[in-house]
Amino acid sequence: MLIAHVLRDKGGTVFTLMADVTLETACAELHAKKVGALVVLDAEGNVYGVLSERDLVREVARRGVSALTQTVGDAMTRAVITASPQETLDECLGRMTDRRVRHLPVIENGRLIGIISIGDLVKHRIASVEAEAAAMQAYISAN
Repeated sequence: MLIAHVLRDKGGTVFTLMADVTLETACAELHAKKVGALVVLDAEGNVYGVLSERDLVREVARRGVSALTQTVGDAMTRAVITASPQETLDECLGRMTDRRVRHLPVIENGRLIGIISIGDLVKHRIASVEAEAAAMQAYISAN
């Protein structure tokens, strides 16, 4: 299964913010949107970083509550690992496991078109395995 299929089922909504907002604002956005990561954009609308719940926890652990007054740009992950819609689910799962990330922005022709989480991929993988098992049972029952 391709990432394009996952995005087709999930939708291409991506919640974003700018690097100059505070971590407190980012926390409120994560909570309001019920997501685990936000894509950080630069002034031209290009992917500049990713701010995840993990990034927030790390900053609060280092600096205490005062970390919430920092900007997103101070805490975000700058080395963004991305996916393309033509990649397979298994390729992306492998990358997420190897790089220890839970979210991959999906980029096509230099443009952000979606974001996938490890939960999205596991959900699709399980559905695929279940469909395969049902097909096998149907085949065995027919013979």
